[in-house]
Amino acid sequence: MNALLLASSEANDNFVNLDIHLWEWGALLAFIVTLLIVDLLLVHRKPHEIHFKEAAIESAIWISIGLAFTGVIYYLGKTSGVAADGTHGIDVGAQAAGEYISGFLLEKSLSVDNVFVWAVIFTYFAVPKMYQFRVLFWGIFGALVLRAIFIFAGSALIERFTVTLAVFGAILLYTAYKLAFQEETEVDPEKSLVLRSVRKVVPSTDKLDGQKLFTLENGKRLATPLFAVLIMVETTDVVFAVDSVPAIFSVSREEFIVFSSNAFAILGLRALYFLLGGMQDKFRYLHYGLGAILGFVGLKMMVTFTAAQFEWPSADFHFPTFVSLGVIFGILTITIVTSLIADKRDPRPITEHMPSHKTLHERKAAGEDLDHDGDPDGLDEVGVLGQDDADPNT
Repeated sequence: MNALLLASSEANDNFVNLDIHLWEWGALLAFIVTLLIVDLLLVHRKPHEIHFKEAAIESAIWISIGLAFTGVIYYLGKTSGVAADGTHGIDVGAQAAGEYISGFLLEKSLSVDNVFVWAVIFTYFAVPKMYQFRVLFWGIFGALVLRAIFIFAGSALIERFTVTLAVFGAILLYTAYKLAFQEETEVDPEKSLVLRSVRKVVPSTDKLDGQKLFTLENGKRLATPLFAVLIMVETTDVVFAVDSVPAIFSVSREEFIVFSSNAFAILGLRALYFLLGGMQDKFRYLHYGLGAILGFVGLKMMVTFTAAQFEWPSADFHFPTFVSLGVIFGILTITIVTSLIADKRDPRPITEHMPSHKTLHERKAAGEDLDHDGDPDGLDEVGVLGQDDADPNT
């Protein structure tokens, strides 16, 4: 039993191991924080609606930054590689760069589905487009912190227990099945346990105050509708992190590579949202492609586990990095091309396959029991967190 649970260092020998110093971690974090500050205080200092052209330019810039960081990883791999026997300074630059690019592409592709879920959330709460960026900024900031926690926890588990590979692989295979055969990602804020819990403790208002998350009314600090949206954005990211973080360990085990590829993929999601938001109908086969990618990386992790523990198909079996990169890129390309061809041949309005998502205002107008007081009438006046404006205790 112990042999099955306790990890063997041989399980990580096929991946890059780098000697990363504390100052290099500091430099990476400082660079990420600088990018966030510049984006918030300079590029998007004033709230405004982000149109397609601006979103396309910003997406290109974020993707270029992420790809350019490959050079940094290559240099670190060339000068700071550590061999299986502990020898420092070996050249693993090409392999390190390959693992980074594979991780970046994997995280970027899996994040597309997250972008479409954001579109549903913003529609439900009827958030003005000019205020959506600020919500996503704090959502991305929270996602970076959350991913860092998941990555270091996952890395520690894999290092300690080999069976973690099998667990992660099983999670990914199950998620791949669900994603491939459940076309639309259903998200209903009214059914969110987190949001319902917040409703009970956070005083709120259904009035916006610019792009502020909290405002003052009659001397009381209240949460604005944007706070509820942020709660939903962060909640959905937890769900997606459960899939994406285990997935990236299939292409790299070096924490610096895993975190940096994850971070640079996430940083560009805001621009990607404004570029692709509302275009679900044009990517009708996306769920099949993402399911195939998750299935591939899940299978890869399962085989890595069996090779380490049972020497099947062989003790030294390993998927080369360039194979993983080729499979992920190939699946993504085929998915996008076939989706665009199908949409051109047979355009499908989004309302045909997402009919159930109503805005909060539409639910109020329909007389739904939003404050859950057992009286679903048209007179219910509720704040965005579900509290009765006339009686905050209901």
